[in-house]
Amino acid sequence: MTLYEAAHPPKVPVVQAGQQVDTGRWFVTLRTARVGTVPPTGVPPSQPVQLVMVDLDVVNRSATPNNVLYRAVTLGAPAQKLPMPTVYLDRDKYLAGYFNPNMPERATMAWEWPAGVPVPDKVTITVSGQIYKRRDNLYGASGWYDRDPVATVDLPVEKAP
Repeated sequence: MTLYEAAHPPKVPVVQAGQQVDTGRWFVTLRTARVGTVPPTGVPPSQPVQLVMVDLDVVNRSATPNNVLYRAVTLGAPAQKLPMPTVYLDRDKYLAGYFNPNMPERATMAWEWPAGVPVPDKVTITVSGQIYKRRDNLYGASGWYDRDPVATVDLPVEKAP
């Protein structure tokens, strides 16, 4: 990276809902966003919470199963920091474990929204890139490393009836 590139970073492309984004490790297609009080499992939480849920399609492009989708897909938050999202598989409406390589999955990511903060009409999702290095500079081990954002998606939030 040159000094000029560091001082003038390129603008992150804005993509439409339904458009596939290549992060390096994942193919991610963001579909819809909604707000609700019950997670996709259908079991209400013991403490009432408000959830912002984003429906997406994902494909793990790495050679091994993994579950670190939350590092690639982040929700633009209010002033407070949001807790890490919970990922649910839509096919069985249960918590997502590992995503197998090259197996498309439809999933829902759910963020707990802060109490007393109104949910906006539109949320911005940032999709960050990841790069595989056969040998990192510090430990000499291979792995996937976070990169800069590769795209943002603005999704209208469907309100629960």
